[in-house]
Amino acid sequence: MVSPAGAIAYDGGLQAGPARIVVLKLTSYPASPTSSGVYAMLRTVYVCWSIVWFLSALTTPATVCHAADRKPNFLVILSDDVGWGEYGFQGAKDIPTPNIDSIAKNGVRCSQGYVSGPYCSPTRAGFLTGRYQTRFGHEFNSVGDKLGLALSETTIAQRLKAVGYSTCAVGKWHLGRGPEYRPTSRGFDEFFGTLANTPYYHPNAFVDSRASGNIQKIDSDEFYTTEEYAARAVDWLERHKGDPWFLYLPFNAQHAPLQAPQKYLDRFANIPDENRKKFAAVMSALDDAVGRVLTKIRELEQEENTLVVFFSDNGGPTRQTTSSNGPLKGVKATTWEGGVRVPFCMQWKGKLPAGKTYENPIIQLDLLPTLLAAAGSEIDPAWRLDGVNLIPYLTGENAGKPHETLYWRFGAQWAIRHGDWKLTRGPGAAAEVGLYNLASDIGESKDLTADEPAKAKELRGLWDKWNAEQAPPSLPKETPANPAAKNAKKKAA
Repeated sequence: MVSPAGAIAYDGGLQAGPARIVVLKLTSYPASPTSSGVYAMLRTVYVCWSIVWFLSALTTPATVCHAADRKPNFLVILSDDVGWGEYGFQGAKDIPTPNIDSIAKNGVRCSQGYVSGPYCSPTRAGFLTGRYQTRFGHEFNSVGDKLGLALSETTIAQRLKAVGYSTCAVGKWHLGRGPEYRPTSRGFDEFFGTLANTPYYHPNAFVDSRASGNIQKIDSDEFYTTEEYAARAVDWLERHKGDPWFLYLPFNAQHAPLQAPQKYLDRFANIPDENRKKFAAVMSALDDAVGRVLTKIRELEQEENTLVVFFSDNGGPTRQTTSSNGPLKGVKATTWEGGVRVPFCMQWKGKLPAGKTYENPIIQLDLLPTLLAAAGSEIDPAWRLDGVNLIPYLTGENAGKPHETLYWRFGAQWAIRHGDWKLTRGPGAAAEVGLYNLASDIGESKDLTADEPAKAKELRGLWDKWNAEQAPPSLPKETPANPAAKNAKKKAA
């Protein structure tokens, strides 16, 4: 067929790479005087079709390229005071947690996941910096309560923000109350949560940066932190669905005081122990909240482009909340396995294998370099990170171990794990140092120091060398509350 007069003829091609140019030129053809009406009609059709094709060619590939080149999103969920023996993916049966379990089912369960601090604030400091918190004096909760995360340290939020990420923290901060220490001064675009430990109802030290940078009072009796954190997280994800994003979601569940709406307590009417019933209700509310956030990511069709991490900040304080550490020795605030070994799992559909259990030790310090590597950012050796990129280990690309040696220092308590051997000084003024083989004794029940004196000496030498690199505590350890002293003061008043 002869092209009509003035028809637009395509004279270009799709170019490889991020940018493509489509070139169109006008080509004139003589029109027959006896068929001018037909040619005029055809000319109109050709012009319209060419314009549509041109716009489609110009825009569609850009959309495709954008989707293919978009940086991955990151969701890090932190639970509070949950021991290694809790959650379905860890083998617990009495409290259903299908949403949390789905992360392990669709990804990797890390059976030897550790944290660098045996309680709240130090673990958070280590996670956000990718460095042992003792390197900069953040040894105790007192630093998070009375001072804050050292301003000399750069957080994961600051590093991701520098490479184009939108960042948000929702939940319990516990890394400083002063304005210069708050999340929005440490790389987070937005913060909705409490600056320290808090009740679930009428939370204290609460900040909503959308409203104000100041501490706000929550008067509503219906405000329940777990549910409100999920709601804000879902809302933020909707607002930033077009950006590469990092959402840090540190719930205060399961920290004492245990509080839950009646609808969750009713789910566990069969549990006779009231403390355990409250614990179960709080955990069930947490699982629902995690489910809401994961559902939102699926609705946004971002699941395959989102790395999800879930772990606890330390072992369970069993006596206070019933949080179980399973077969592990020790509890929260100890350097035994029960204080520092925690539930830990990761999901990244299409990138990490599904349903895998990874048996080598990892630690929360690994998350910063893992996320940065996934974002395509270079790690500068000058940062002196203690963590490593876990992705090649979890996928099986690297068959080695992420760490041969892990270290802990918590006041007079300390520990070192080297291979399967662990040397530990536990709590108490008269505590002795014990050597254990975790491969055969996960419960640290048989001290092998007398049988393996050379191994004990080797590990002590490694720990001493590491300890010499650490800073002294920025503040002394907080003094535990003395209920008897409080009651005496009340009576005297």
